[in-house]
Order: sequence, then C-alpha cells, then structure tokens
Amino acid sequence: MPNSLLFIPDISGYTNFIQTTEIEHAEHVIAEILELLIASNTENLQLAEIEGDALFFFKEGSIPTKDSLLKQIETMYTAFYSHLKMLEKNRICTCNACATAPKLKLKIIVHSGEIQFLKVQGSRKPFGNAVITAHRLLKNSINGNNYALLSEDLSNAIGLKIEDKNRLFQFHPLSDQYDGVQVNYFYASIDITKLNLLPFSSPLTVNFNNTPHTV
Repeated sequence: MPNSLLFIPDISGYTNFIQTTEIEHAEHVIAEILELLIASNTENLQLAEIEGDALFFFKEGSIPTKDSLLKQIETMYTAFYSHLKMLEKNRICTCNACATAPKLKLKIIVHSGEIQFLKVQGSRKPFGNAVITAHRLLKNSINGNNYALLSEDLSNAIGLKIEDKNRLFQFHPLSDQYDGVQVNYFYASIDITKLNLLPFSSPLTVNFNNTPHTV
C-alpha cells in the first residue's frame, strides 16, 4: 500500500489542567477545543480516534503536498489560539478552569508510512509500525510544548528540507531513540505572534451608574 499520512494534534498541559481545575468546566473547555480542531481539518483527514487530549487523524494511501500540509498545520494552530484568545478576552466565569485555559499549548505530530487496519465492530482502526512510531514521537526531546514535528519519513515524502522556512516555520533537525531504534525528525517551534488570529466580537461593557428603581 502507498504511504499514508498520520496526523496527531495533542493539547499540551492537559493533565495538569484537568487535575488542578474544576472538572466540569475543564471537560467543557477541552471538548470545545477538540471540536474546533476537528472542524479545522481542511485536508479531508479521517478521524481514527479521540485520545483524551489528542486527535488521531490519518489519510489512507496519499499524502498532501508540502504546501498543503504546512497550511493545514497553520490552520489548526490559528483556530486553536484564536479560540484561547477569545476565552481570555470574553471570559465571564471566574473558575480556575476558565481562567487558566489560555495557558494551554498545542503540538502536532506528523508521520507517514504503510498502515494496516483492524476491524472492530464495523470500524476500521489503523495499526502497525507507522502508527506506533507516530505515537512514540509524542514523547520527544524538543524543549517546549508548542511545535510542529514532522518525521524524517514524512519530510522525505513531501520534499521538505531543513533550509525550507517561511513566516511561521523554521525547522530544526533532532532525533530520539525508541527501543534502540533512532527516529529522525524536523521540528518548528510555533511563534503565536506570527499567527493571523481570527477576529471575535468584544464583550459589551455595562455600567450601572444609577441606583435601581423601586416599585
């Protein structure tokens, strides 16, 4: 089978956020973020699974072009941080979950390879070595929690070179050992100030300058 795309957006800071905030509001915030990430899928990626704080997408038998893939990554970051900015500016709830949600970060792992499928109750679930590698890359040596990581296999497939850079992406090489096997990858830290965040309506300011009327 031709190479397939594996694409995992993962919310950084999720565990601490859930453990240190009001669970009901924390669940609502995370669900809202995951839904907007799904909605910002512009490359017709298939959602294999929601993995708590992460989404596992794949594209069977094809890989987008370099420009299309980088645009997809940028679109998800733009949606993510636009929403957090809206939560920060338009927040009316004073709970800790709503107050600290804007501190969440996002990392995106992208890999490619041959995948197989398990059929479970009528659903096809990707599995195989490529799937294992993509998930292992979530644990890496990158210093930071806000980055896009593209494996060497994926970079070769789309023709990405280390010297490729633009307004948002400047890639650096790195590698990690997993069970004695070295996995090489490129990563780019995402500068939020370089994202064109989506506009949102500012909250109305209400002043109570007069005393209430009595009946």
